[in-house]
Amino acid sequence: MLTVHHLNNSRSQRVLWLLEELGLGYEVRRYERDAQTMLAPPELRAVHPLGKSPIITDGETTVAESGAIIEYLVGRYGEGRLIPPAGSAERLRYTYWLHYAEGSAMPPLLLNLIFNRVAATPSWPISVIARGIAAKVQGSFIAPQLRLHFDYVESELARQAWFAGAEFTAADVQMSFPLEAAAHRAGITAGRPRILEFLSSIHARAAYQRALARGGSYDYA
Repeated sequence: MLTVHHLNNSRSQRVLWLLEELGLGYEVRRYERDAQTMLAPPELRAVHPLGKSPIITDGETTVAESGAIIEYLVGRYGEGRLIPPAGSAERLRYTYWLHYAEGSAMPPLLLNLIFNRVAATPSWPISVIARGIAAKVQGSFIAPQLRLHFDYVESELARQAWFAGAEFTAADVQMSFPLEAAAHRAGITAGRPRILEFLSSIHARAAYQRALARGGSYDYA
């Protein structure tokens, strides 16, 4: 039996969604973030040494990292579904977006989250200095990077409805989390209608709704 070690408000929600799209049976083992630090609980280290979600176990096999999990599930159980044919232009785009989601899209979003938290620290002398540094980094680097990536994704979605081409694939599942996180905390607005349309489309999918019911509270939907 496939088991998803699922952390609330995390990338593991898209693993549940992929499993629903594939129609596979699975068990959900839930973990809750620390309410103060928002970090994963130490119990996850018993499953994988890094103690981060998502992680799946499939019999004796343990797989971590969203992209690796998606490749494993689609390759082992997909039977050709949710992936373009090998050697096609769509397959190259599929591979690109599968890696872009975490390799390029998430780093500026993570920096934005961290520096926003620094800027929100209580007011005392060291914090004043930290907030000044945070504002400088946000204005000179993070905000321009976010605009660059949002504009790029918007332009790509203007070419076709889905990231790999005309058909929905697992690359769209992979891209869901950075775009949901961006809409939730990084200023995706009506000025980027294609991204908002993409999010609306995935949230309306029956498999997505089933995954929400299995996973529990998810603030980014």
